[in-house]
Amino acid sequence: MKRRVIPVVMAGLLVASAPSWAQTPTDQQIHALVVRAQQRIAQSQTATPAQPPAGAAASSHPSVALTLDQAVQDALDRNLNIAVQRLNPQTYDFQLSGLRAAYLPSLTSRLSAQSSTTPATSQLSGGQAVNAGNQAFNAGFLQNIPWGGGSLSLNWTNSRATTTNSFSTYNPAFNTDLLAQYTQPLLRGFSTDSTRQQLAVTKLDREISDIQLKSTITNTLSDVRNAYWSLVFAVQSVAVAQQSVDLANKLVENNKTQVEVGTLAPLDVVQAQSQLATAQEALVQAQATQRTDELALKQLIVGGTNDPIWDATINPTDRPEFQPQAIDIEAAVKKALSERTDLQIVQRDVQANDITLKFLHDQVLPQADLVASYGTQGLGGTQFIRAGGLGSTNIAQTLPGGYVDALSSLGALNFPTWTVSLNFSYPLGTSTAAAAVARARLQVNQTQAQIRQVQLQVATDVTNAAVQVQNSVEAVQAARAARDLAQKELDAEQSKFEVGMSTNYLVIQAQRDLATAANNELQATLNYRKALVQLDRAEQTTLQTSGITVVSSGGLNNSAVGSGRPTVVAGGGGGD
Repeated sequence: MKRRVIPVVMAGLLVASAPSWAQTPTDQQIHALVVRAQQRIAQSQTATPAQPPAGAAASSHPSVALTLDQAVQDALDRNLNIAVQRLNPQTYDFQLSGLRAAYLPSLTSRLSAQSSTTPATSQLSGGQAVNAGNQAFNAGFLQNIPWGGGSLSLNWTNSRATTTNSFSTYNPAFNTDLLAQYTQPLLRGFSTDSTRQQLAVTKLDREISDIQLKSTITNTLSDVRNAYWSLVFAVQSVAVAQQSVDLANKLVENNKTQVEVGTLAPLDVVQAQSQLATAQEALVQAQATQRTDELALKQLIVGGTNDPIWDATINPTDRPEFQPQAIDIEAAVKKALSERTDLQIVQRDVQANDITLKFLHDQVLPQADLVASYGTQGLGGTQFIRAGGLGSTNIAQTLPGGYVDALSSLGALNFPTWTVSLNFSYPLGTSTAAAAVARARLQVNQTQAQIRQVQLQVATDVTNAAVQVQNSVEAVQAARAARDLAQKELDAEQSKFEVGMSTNYLVIQAQRDLATAANNELQATLNYRKALVQLDRAEQTTLQTSGITVVSSGGLNNSAVGSGRPTVVAGGGGGD
């Protein structure tokens, strides 16, 4: 209390040096002014913080304390970009399932019944209309072989035939046939074909989708960290701006007191009020920046506008720490070359182009297919043995039989049939296929050059990020030195103030300088933390440092890992 009164009392003693417009106050006036100054100082010490600017309503939203780990957790659970990217691998799972269906065995069957009446056209028909009936049951099996491009087919036919023709040997007659055939490409289609090429490329696309999910998570978590630290700095900036408003307010009150004493001109009050208005404007801007940064963080960690956090006020509780880290640039580049998702995607593109080139080479080859088949027949039914030679209708003996006789005859291989053939074809003029091969080879060369380009870009990104970390370390150290000097300057100014060798304005100015230096130190520390985030992003080690694993598996749910954060699972049913 006495420290703040000393300048006022001394101003009264030094009234002789006051400007010509100032009149010498009496002792009673000085005493009254000192009392009033003491009252104002006491009021300023117990006053509530400065109120928000006019028109700014007090927030009725609940406040949510949020740590950086919680923000990362919320982003993993609710971020919409990650949620959308999670669905992409499942589309490739369904596509793979459709392509693999080409190698699933196919079963076919057919049931039929037929009846016909035909007029007699020869004596062999018995001289009258012939009524014939046929019931059939056929079954088939088809299997495409994924190795070598071959195919296997098996057909089994069964029929029961009846007729009124008096010269028929069997009535009813049971016929059964079994035919197996295997087709094996020898040139075109042997090493690869369209289905196998699409399967291999789709598998790579599935891997690329997982890599893109990993990239999305990495970038999202890096954005969450940067947004969180930006909000921390915005909160601190509001506190610094509020402190500046408080200091400017006190300066206005002190200047008014000294004007009433007669030691200052009214213009000094106007200047102090102008400074107060500037400080309030800075506070409004800092509050607007805080709201903007808070909204940017919410967008990353909520699942929609119905999320409770969306309408809450976020209170970030973590503060950036400064722990200098030694950066081995060569090791960082080596790690990035093994982890960078953009490089992994280009490598998968090279593999896909190689597969396509192999397929197009195969299409230029002649078509040479080896076809082998083996079949057997069976016959059974009621047999009529006729007497009197050919054309006789006299039945000498009837031998009963049925479908079992036909199956027995089939199993005994009494009537085998086999064939082996080599089918060869070669279209004249393969310029289209040759052009496709040349174009595919060019694409392979382009992607290989792109790998070298991406590798160089990776090395550049990591080196720049590492240099930025080193620069940020030096900036933090310089900001700390400046803050220490500002603290010493404030201590010296306060010591001078206590003995009457300084003014309240200079003390406040020193306090403001210290607050600015502290703010600069905070900004430098935040820049250092963001530089580390950028280095992790460049190395693609954000997930490793966060203890997060992306598991590609079908139908798995999130599960806890060592760090306590959930495993991010990519894909759905049908994954490898």
